[in-house]
Amino acid sequence: MRSTFTLPFLTKHSPAMTNNDVERNSSPVNDEPFKQAVSPLLTDLLYPSESDEPFEAVSCYLDQPEPLTVSQIKDWQMLPPSVYVEERPEAEFWEPVVTEQDWYGDEENARTASFQKLHAFITTTLTNRQVFYVGQSEMDVYLLGQPTTGQRVGIKTKVVQT
Repeated sequence: MRSTFTLPFLTKHSPAMTNNDVERNSSPVNDEPFKQAVSPLLTDLLYPSESDEPFEAVSCYLDQPEPLTVSQIKDWQMLPPSVYVEERPEAEFWEPVVTEQDWYGDEENARTASFQKLHAFITTTLTNRQVFYVGQSEMDVYLLGQPTTGQRVGIKTKVVQT
């Protein structure tokens, strides 16, 4: 049974809202092509911080062309207002992991090469990229962007800084 209710501001020309209406986004996120392509690049890759953490592919229903806001990230992750969310420059995310150092050994050079491959994939696959840090000392980090389909996808990791 379909329930319908009318609000005072609806006119006879306005459609009635039903409990079957989609509230946020009428098109589902098709993130499988991105996940399939990025997953091999994330295998055994850890983002360095006080606690080296793995990555995972993520998708986001927010598909507008304008940049995302901190408020939208909070809504997407269903975070209370008290949780700190900050947008940071994408270069700040990549710099410590794609920059080669003279003192690196074979293991560090291999890790840097893996991050350079991931960086190249992300920058050629996604446009309108943004990086959001969620939390204060233990932070979830989201790098989100838009593939040619327009729906946001990206990668997520955790950074621990005390």
